[in-house]
Parts: sequence; C-alpha cells; structure tokens
Amino acid sequence: MVGEVGSGPVDVDDRLNLLLRAAAAAGERTSRSELLAALVATADLDPTGLAALLHTYRQMPDDALTPDDSHDALPVVRSPGPRRTLT
Repeated sequence: MVGEVGSGPVDVDDRLNLLLRAAAAAGERTSRSELLAALVATADLDPTGLAALLHTYRQMPDDALTPDDSHDALPVVRSPGPRRTLT
C-alpha cells in the first residue's frame, strides 16, 4: 500500500512533481513548496473528513499513483538550482 514505509514517500514525491507539471500546463509559475503550501492551507479542517482522507490514502494500492513520466502532454518542469553539465 502507498502509505507503507518504503514505497509511499517516493510515490507521493512523484505525484507532487506531476501536480507541479499540471500547474505549469495551466500557466502557473510555482514551486513544489508553494504548491504544497497551497494544498495544506486550503485543506478542510473537518476532523471526520481528514480521517476519511487518511483512511483512503492508507488503503491505496502500491500502483495507485500514476508515474510522473506517463503524462507526456504536461510540460517538463526543471528543478531550481545549478544546472548539471555532462562531461
């Protein structure tokens, strides 16, 4: 399951990258941290809703999150920082 230690964090990290690419496709210039902050800041504070969200996440199968490279129509977003050069 996605929520288990080992596969979850990488899958969620890839999903965040995919959401960043979707935001770029909508014309938004943003960062992973700003996107994550927007998701957290606008989350519903209803305890029952949050519990349901957690239960849904914890029950997701390992392959529930679509890999980042399977959405060719979305633009590629480069990470900030120094560019790597091939030598």
